[in-house]
Formats: sequence, C-alpha cells, structure tokens
Amino acid sequence: MLSAMAGGDVLAAVLAALRPQLRSNQLLLGPSERLVYGYDNSKRYAEPGAVVLAESHHDVIAVIKACAEHGLAVTARGRGTATTGASVPSAGGMVLSLERMTRILEINTADRYARVEPGVLNGDLQLALAPLGFFWAPDPTSAPYSSIGGNLACNAGGPRTVKYGAARDNVLGLNVVDGAGRYWPTGQFTSKGSVGFDLTRLLVGSEGLLGVIVEATLKLLPKPTASRLMRASFQQVEAAAEAVARVMAQANTPSALEFMDAKALGLLRRYHALDLPQGDALLLLEVDGAANTIDSQAAAIQAACQVSGLLHFEQATDARQGEQLWAARKALSPTLRLHAPKKINEDVVVPVSQLPALIRGVYAISAEFGIEVVNFGHAGNGNVHVNFLYDPANADQHAAAPLAVRALFKLVLSLNGTLSGEHGIGLDKLPFMAEAIPAETLSRMRDLKRVFDPAGILNPGKVLPMP
Repeated sequence: MLSAMAGGDVLAAVLAALRPQLRSNQLLLGPSERLVYGYDNSKRYAEPGAVVLAESHHDVIAVIKACAEHGLAVTARGRGTATTGASVPSAGGMVLSLERMTRILEINTADRYARVEPGVLNGDLQLALAPLGFFWAPDPTSAPYSSIGGNLACNAGGPRTVKYGAARDNVLGLNVVDGAGRYWPTGQFTSKGSVGFDLTRLLVGSEGLLGVIVEATLKLLPKPTASRLMRASFQQVEAAAEAVARVMAQANTPSALEFMDAKALGLLRRYHALDLPQGDALLLLEVDGAANTIDSQAAAIQAACQVSGLLHFEQATDARQGEQLWAARKALSPTLRLHAPKKINEDVVVPVSQLPALIRGVYAISAEFGIEVVNFGHAGNGNVHVNFLYDPANADQHAAAPLAVRALFKLVLSLNGTLSGEHGIGLDKLPFMAEAIPAETLSRMRDLKRVFDPAGILNPGKVLPMP
C-alpha cells in the first residue's frame, strides 16, 4: 500500500536508498528539472517529487524496490506523448523515465524479430529496419518521437492497424520489472507458441499498472515492395460506411482505410487550400504487397467502393501523388489546433456497421451542447477520432464540453463500441470505466493488479476506478 507517512519523509528515505546505486546525473530534484516530467500530451500536470533517469534494468529494479519498500508511487514514462494523462504523476512520488534506455539490442531478420530497450523511438527503429527490408507494424502519428515502451504501454496502433494489427499483435515477448521489483521475462522468440498463460499480451496496453517494460522482443514484417493510395468521396456517411464494409469483406485487406467527415474536409480546404473532392465523407485507401499484385488489389478496392452515393474515385499514379493524398490526413490534427483554442480528442471504436449511427449521434451531441465537432480516423477498424473543438474562455462551452464527452461515451457503448482504440484510459477516461466494464470484470482486473503490484505503487489512480 502507498505510505501514510509524510510525503517528504518517504521521498527522502527512497532517495537515501537510491543515491549509492545511481550516478548524480540520473537524479533530477530541482523544481525546473521536475517540471518537464509532470505533464504529457493531455496537457494535464502534476508535480513529481523526484525523477530518475534509468539507464538499465538494474536501475529500474533498484527504483521499484526502494519505492515498494517505502510505499512511494512510481510513474513510468517514455517521451510523454500520451494523450490521456497516463504518464502524469497524479499521485506525486517518483517519475521513472526510460528515455536513456535507447539501445537496439538485436535485429534478427532470419527469425524476424528485434530486441529493443523501451526508450527506442518508433521512428528510429523503422529507420534501422528499412535498409534490411523490414518494418514494425505500429505507426501512430507520434512515431517519430514516441518510444517503443510507450507504444506498448497503450497498445498503440495507427493507419496500418487495419491490416497488420496494433502493438499487442506485433510483440513476441517482454522483460518486465513488476511492482515488487521482480525481474522476469514473458513470451518467446517464435511467432507461434502455446505454452502457459499469455502474460505478454496482458502487459501490453496495461499502461504501466502491472509492470515496467525494460526490454521488448518485437515481431518484424517484410517491407512491401509496392503500394498504391486511392481516395473515394461519398454523398453521405452511410454510403462511405457501406463501402468500408464491402472493402473489408473482400479478400485483400487494405494496408490503410482512413475516414474524414465533411467538417474535416472543410477545415483542410480553409487552412491549407488542398484540392479535395466534395461530399460528406472521404475515404483514403491504400494497398501494398508485391508489385505484380497492386493493380489487381486496387481494382478490387475500386469495385468494392461502387455503392450508391459514390461521387468520385481516383488512384494515385505515382509516389508523389500518393504523398499529396496523404498530406490531407496528416494535416488534420495540427489544423484543429489552428481552428480552436482547445480540442478534446476521443478515439472511440464501434462496429463498422454502426459508423453512420455514430456520426449522426455525434452531430446531434454537437448541436445539443453547442460544441463544434470534427470526425476522422481508421474506418477499417471502426476507430473514429471524435474531436470536440471549443474555447475554454467561453463559460458556456467550457461547462458543456465534459457533458458532450459523457454523451459521446454513452452513445458509443449503446452501439456495442468501446471507449478507446489506441490512446488508452489514463486519467481522462477513468470516470467512465465503471460504465464500460462490468463490475465483476473490473474486480478481476484489481485482483491482477494486486498480484503484479502488491504495494499498489505502479501508476496509481489510472485506468482502474476505486471499487
């Protein structure tokens, strides 16, 4: 259990235990040094008592053992790109930063795996793999500056998830330090195995509540030799959803299937003067694989998009045109910050057949609460990023925004959906977990938390609501 001692006394005891084991530049204690480790991309902030910059799994073991002995909270942190407050030290205590653990330990192309430390950036790994003809599938927007450990903690995805899966589907094994300071491995080096409990998949997506990942064995995939991007515009969202269902029902799964609604398209035209077709919905569709299969794959995608309500369909004729088509999708998130002082981005998921009901419901919520909304996301998975845009200086909008979010989650659950596809729960969605997960299931999750983290020190106050 977290200590009932005075916070300063507990921290002092932990630091006294750690100083002989760490170099002086691994401990950050000054106010300005601690400041930058108190927030993440959610813009939430909480001040940590101290920061440790771990350089090896031995450092992680030492920190967790000392904190467990004295009941001090520990928040593990990668690069702070989380959008839900998962790496904000809301309970104070110690921030355990893994940013210095950046070694790519092994790349084995014969057996298609890579062993990495948690601080390796996703983008840096992709750069190391590309000349060898391989890649790691998760490709979040933050890939150039998000760490592998963070990607695994929240089960990150991205556009390629529709074909290649999210982080959980692309990890073979982990080395972990749990909440008692015990160091142990999970998984195997093979892509197939049926031995014991699958603790690897349990740990991926657990947001640091069960253990701190200090090494990961990642599944590599051969890099496709060719790809082609297409876009299709539709008169209404229902037509786009029908096309998505038809595309996902044919034999060749696209490597990306992205959705943008009319308001997203309007903003891109307004701020970037992009040449975008008219319509209430736009799909970006990509196929990849061997060069001699691209024409047939693209033809099958085009045929599947021939639904009533299709306005326009085009295929990129070269790589440059493909990059231009992607430019619209990649410009969306920063464009929203240009358009409004504040945005709330919820990455909800519904069955593909329920996409029209979700978008109609979101527009109704927007009208009811007077909050502008823009929708885009990974249509092939039913994963939509619903963005509520408002001015926090406007008292009415500031009060209405959390009510709009609650209404969104109620709508999503009524459509047999789920609260998050790739961002996780953290602090932001914690109040809604009791509505999303049955009480008995939450109870079993708490049981697991106690097994892995007996003292309850790992990232307390996140994901699991109090009973």
